[in-house]
Amino acid sequence: MPKRLLLLILLPNLLWVQPKPEKPWMLGPFQKENAHNPILDAKASTTFNCPVRKETVRWEEKDVYNPTAVIRNNKVYMLYRAEDTVRRVGGTSRLGLAISDDGIHFKRLPQPVFYPNNDPMKTYEWEGGCEDPRVIESPNGVYVLTYTAYDGKIARLCVATSTNLTDWKKQGLAFGESVNGKYRNSWSKSGAVVCKRVGNRFIAQKIKGKYWMYWGDKPQLRLATSDDLLHWNPVETQDGNLLPAAESRKGKHDYRLLEPGPMAMLTPKGILLIYNGMNDAKNGDVHLPEGAYSGGQLLFDAQDPTKLIDRSETYFIKPDQPYEIHGQVNQVCFLEGLVPFRGRWFLYYGTADSKIGVAVAPQ
Repeated sequence: MPKRLLLLILLPNLLWVQPKPEKPWMLGPFQKENAHNPILDAKASTTFNCPVRKETVRWEEKDVYNPTAVIRNNKVYMLYRAEDTVRRVGGTSRLGLAISDDGIHFKRLPQPVFYPNNDPMKTYEWEGGCEDPRVIESPNGVYVLTYTAYDGKIARLCVATSTNLTDWKKQGLAFGESVNGKYRNSWSKSGAVVCKRVGNRFIAQKIKGKYWMYWGDKPQLRLATSDDLLHWNPVETQDGNLLPAAESRKGKHDYRLLEPGPMAMLTPKGILLIYNGMNDAKNGDVHLPEGAYSGGQLLFDAQDPTKLIDRSETYFIKPDQPYEIHGQVNQVCFLEGLVPFRGRWFLYYGTADSKIGVAVAPQ
């Protein structure tokens, strides 16, 4: 057969070859759903009677962003951060809930499902609010939420639980009882619990008798362990300092900081953690703008979550759309929600701290 004819026969198939991720253990490649993005944005028509202010507020009027997601009843349930315009600096954050049949088009509940209240957590949550949720399931089927409480000065990692995603019980500060309160008033946020995938659910998995969580937003990624998913102990070195699980890299997109994305996932290759890196245009990736948030992936040992095996050399997603480049905070794709749904991965992210987008990849 002439070579030209053979090429014409093979060409259509070659055009449909699926590109591969940078390394074999990585998820992807992800493609942004630009035809639909942003899939959620601010809304001025929904109101909420704030129990702290004792007045009605338009609770998601300013910005919506940084979502987490789970599959429930064969639908995608998305918890997302929403801000009002009442607070003088920024807005008070509350968590809304939106539900989708296809992972792209969402119908949101008219009122937040999680918010600052006149409860014992008010001192930590007011008036900055409740921020940046990440949700997984416990082995007995309870939803466990890690979130950031912000009082306007200090961010603190907290835990809450629910059986239905709408009614939540606040369990308190994640590190409140650790080392006699050593970390109670320390800056902490972004808790990504190590889980195993069971169907389309992510269930917390113990390793050597402990639950594990990656956390923090510093040039070093941190670790913590727990017996019950509620009370956590930061992993320390022998001299009492926080043990770094992964560190920033000169010349890379994550030079200024690393921050966990969705839950950490046990895979045949190890523990895979999608993370957010913040750039320094001078010492980091010179091809990215100053302060840009883009996504990378880390791989840790499945039997030793402190041991970093491998990592992506560069970002696999970056801000390149107008609503990702300009917003409350410019140049941001902040990855926080991941679900397997209808044969694809759906990766949900905040865009410029203002809207919500989604990228998809084959499973």
